[in-house]
Amino acid sequence: MGEAFEGIVDRFVVASAEFEWRLREVGAGQWVGPTPCTEWNVRQLVNHMVRGNLNYVQLVSGGGREEFLRMRDVDALGDDPVSAYVASVHESREAFAAPGVVDQILDYPMGKASGRQALAVRTTDTVIHTWDLARAIGAEELLDTDMIGWIDEHLGEIYAGLSEMPTSVDTSHRFFAAPANVGAGTRQDRLLRLMGRNS
Repeated sequence: MGEAFEGIVDRFVVASAEFEWRLREVGAGQWVGPTPCTEWNVRQLVNHMVRGNLNYVQLVSGGGREEFLRMRDVDALGDDPVSAYVASVHESREAFAAPGVVDQILDYPMGKASGRQALAVRTTDTVIHTWDLARAIGAEELLDTDMIGWIDEHLGEIYAGLSEMPTSVDTSHRFFAAPANVGAGTRQDRLLRLMGRNS
């Protein structure tokens, strides 16, 4: 399905490890702190990541769009957010690495998509939310340069045919913030602004 989706399971694992690194730095008093995602505090952002991973597993198992959206904000962290996140990454990796899954057509919330494309969107989401978490807790904000380059070069392919594109100026987005003024800066800076962040 093209260069954009080559090795997508491995890319997901790398992106998830970057998020886990920042997650392990969250201090006891930081869980209720604000994040660049204005509707979420730190705990809610982390829950979005864990629940999202679990929802992707459900898609692979035959779940659909309505269930995905219904479960989107249900707590999945329990008393140990780090362990919950690590387990959700493992489950997602195992689900998408199974034979035939990347070619499976999923009932994705933004439209029918192959397992490859859905996991590419998930990987992109993970990278951007890694920056959100880092900014929220004062951790290292520099993201994996290979991952930034991959997203930047293949953004159109990653979201091709889906109902929403993160760089659209449409203000009715359900899943993305409106783009900020892109301007100058590093490749990471420009990508973050495209994704609605004021880096």
